Amino acid sequence: MPSLRAPTAIRRFLANEAAGGWLLIAAAVAALAIANSDASAAYTHALHIEIAGLSLLHWINDGLMAIFFLYVGCEVKRELIDGELSTWSRRLLPGAAALGGMVVPALVYAVINRGLPQNAAGWAIPTATDIAFALGVVALLGKRVPASLKLLLTALAIIDDLGAIAIIALVYTKGLDMVALAAAGAGLALLITLNRLKVQSLKPYLLVGAGVWYAVLQSGIHATLAGVAIAFCIPLARTRGTPEARDTPLIRLEHALSPLVAFVIVPVFGFANAGVDVRGLGVDELLAPLPIGVVAGLVLGKPLGVFGAMVLTCRWARVDMPAGASWRQLFGLACLAGIGFTMSLFISGLAFGEGTLRNDEAKLGILLGSVASALLGAGGLLRRPRPA
Repeated sequence: MPSLRAPTAIRRFLANEAAGGWLLIAAAVAALAIANSDASAAYTHALHIEIAGLSLLHWINDGLMAIFFLYVGCEVKRELIDGELSTWSRRLLPGAAALGGMVVPALVYAVINRGLPQNAAGWAIPTATDIAFALGVVALLGKRVPASLKLLLTALAIIDDLGAIAIIALVYTKGLDMVALAAAGAGLALLITLNRLKVQSLKPYLLVGAGVWYAVLQSGIHATLAGVAIAFCIPLARTRGTPEARDTPLIRLEHALSPLVAFVIVPVFGFANAGVDVRGLGVDELLAPLPIGVVAGLVLGKPLGVFGAMVLTCRWARVDMPAGASWRQLFGLACLAGIGFTMSLFISGLAFGEGTLRNDEAKLGILLGSVASALLGAGGLLRRPRPA
């Protein structure tokens, strides 16, 4: 793999994601503690308070997460056009790893849940990687993890996010309202026109974008996908590393959203969605095919898919390994990709519906699998001491 430089934007991104990852972990632990305490009923009630016709949980999952996906869209567009994924040679290794890391976990889940049609919709749950959580673990390991691996993990997770977005759009979209969809299309056409006219102010993009989000919300397509579509309509100049690049509308928006997403939106989402009451769950529920399929997909499927794809790409396509990294560390990175969390919780809610037993079982599998993947990944990424 070509040596990847770490420009200021990437370093800022890594710092925010890593710090936000620890805040996300704290929010998830707090949610679990509250959900399994006497405050459980109050926690559930608060999430279902209606505001302007939608529950608080709905606003978080469809509103705040639309901003999260807007940020992800900015990040993906920047990396594909003017960043570390701007050439096919740089896309090959993380792209192959992301593909393997989506296909193999889905197959593992499907095999364990074969013959159980009620669980079939959850096949995509273990395909996602939580970049904030994963980089939070990497931050704990400090300089013992080569910078090249941090950038590879970031690129892998970005492509993984793109795959998850495609899955949500193709698999979890039900019943389209064509009038609302046409309105969303008209809004996107207006955004493209603003881009073509080289409008540099963010205000018109955000105002029209809010209308696009509302139209998508009413259309039957998941509203968060509007965020990605809006991001791809915002101008970005191919002037990497120059003052002009920093003043591009998309870069300004990404920098403005980065702390909001890392320190507010993702932790709030984690707090609202990670609260699983396990007090009534027995051994039978813990060992049911659904949670076992999720755990196995994250802990076994992810590293097998990611590491296997990297080995094949490095050896058959003659792509260089990341600078300063060992095969053991590459396997550790592959294990770390099994931290699904944010995107996995999001997909679980789409697959099974909020408040259902199957969703709670899936959430439990996500939590257990993500913790196990974090521990395995950290162990694999640590350098072995060199003999004196």
